[in-house]
Amino acid sequence: MYLPVSDNPSVIETSVDSEQDVCCDAEEKEKMLHTCKMSSSAYKLSVAPEMDILEYSKKEWRGNTPVAKSMRKGYEAVARKFASIRQVRGDNYCALRATLFQALSQATQLPCWMQSEDFTMLPENLLSKYDWIKQWQLKEKPSRKTGEISDEIKEYLLLLKKKVGKWKCVSDIKCPVEKQEACDELFKNEEEEYRLYEALKFLMLNTAIELYNDEKNRRRVPIFSLLLFACDTSSSPCQLMHNHLNQIGHSGGLEQVEMFLLAYALQYTIQVYRLYKFSTDELITFHPSNPEEDWPVVTLITEDDRHYNILVRTCQETML
Repeated sequence: MYLPVSDNPSVIETSVDSEQDVCCDAEEKEKMLHTCKMSSSAYKLSVAPEMDILEYSKKEWRGNTPVAKSMRKGYEAVARKFASIRQVRGDNYCALRATLFQALSQATQLPCWMQSEDFTMLPENLLSKYDWIKQWQLKEKPSRKTGEISDEIKEYLLLLKKKVGKWKCVSDIKCPVEKQEACDELFKNEEEEYRLYEALKFLMLNTAIELYNDEKNRRRVPIFSLLLFACDTSSSPCQLMHNHLNQIGHSGGLEQVEMFLLAYALQYTIQVYRLYKFSTDELITFHPSNPEEDWPVVTLITEDDRHYNILVRTCQETML
């Protein structure tokens, strides 16, 4: 049978810290802290080479406490569907990094929304309508004039388009070793990486504005959009930018509801194996809950809804 899939809208609520559910010994707490705060010194690439899932599980979860046993069982279940895992650098961009890496690795052509003539004009167009966007916070550039913000974000969007085009060429490489080297090369430039993530955040803001306006004009919107703008800290796109999007990569990562927003912005279905939900019907979560048939799928794995790694190499379906 297949691993259970959840369509329960409750999964978009902020997850409860796993320490409230189980007790971890000192070794496991240290491991979890290391995972969430892994620095670039751990390896030169922000996405590590492939590693066998079961080997990774044994290496990371050696204890015999309930949480360690549950995590190992979770990885064993996932290993029936995927052969390998790629560890992602654990800063506050990890969800964006893991999603973008998977999306690029599967790219065979430019997405329709990226082919639009207005794609790189988004910053200028939005700033002409919404003056508050000039308070957008770029990484390591806390204050910029309106024109500078528009020009820099436009540059980031152009870089994203260029990377997608390059990765399409990578997808045509037949030799696994050469393909691996080409993929890794695209994620070696740290400065370019962060520009890509800022581009993704801006696309998320653009999507949020569209959804907000649709709701105000009584058009049908997805459930997560209603919940997103029902929050005190994100009751409008302006508040969402100030209290959430500006913080991503700086003081925090993506919340569950923001994973839905990312999926809609990229028009990708994000499938996540949530190992702390092992033995429940929420082991697998889809963003959006009811995936669009024509959207490509990227697959991630998390132990706590905060740090995300990448699953690769699909295995043949087997019985659990």
